[in-house]
Amino acid sequence: MIVVVDYGVGNLRSVQKGFEKVGYKAIITADRDILDKADGIVLPGVGAFKDAANALSKSNLGEAIKEGIAKGKPFLGICLGLHLLFTQSEEHGITQGLDIIPGRVVSLPLSVKIPHMGWNQIKKIVDAPVLNDINDGSYLYFVHSYHVVPDDKNIVATTTNYGIEFVSSIWKKNIFASQFHPEKSSKLGLKILKKFGEATG
Repeated sequence: MIVVVDYGVGNLRSVQKGFEKVGYKAIITADRDILDKADGIVLPGVGAFKDAANALSKSNLGEAIKEGIAKGKPFLGICLGLHLLFTQSEEHGITQGLDIIPGRVVSLPLSVKIPHMGWNQIKKIVDAPVLNDINDGSYLYFVHSYHVVPDDKNIVATTTNYGIEFVSSIWKKNIFASQFHPEKSSKLGLKILKKFGEATG
């Protein structure tokens, strides 16, 4: 059972529909008990980091996500769902994240048009399992104003150039999280969702 975490932020239905297109049922829920029973956890999201972090804290869903990851359950973070894994964000002041991945979330440079919106290429640094069917240089869909800076560069799966070379996805054991939106990235995005579905057994 794939669970899409509903914490009041983001386009959850499009993620659910993406999984359905590749043959996997995904349940959208804010129920801690259902989340605890998940075989795979998906944390999507668009919007403000502070609001999202507060929502995860108040609902206790943040703790459930941490426990699920610690148990080795496959985890997919999308956009804001990537940011929330990190120690803290500099968006509108310093806000603490889940601190599963040591590092920071910082703004894209002011020298580029913000938000970064549209299709852009990924450069594969390591061959994360969910990216096995995605070629280096593939175009995926982005919408964001901030990017992650992990302390451990060994977890960087892909980078993307937009004025700077920023981290566009990370991979660490059972965690894969991306700045790009698989659910908005047409056939290539569906391949990523399918690979994640396969990892959930």
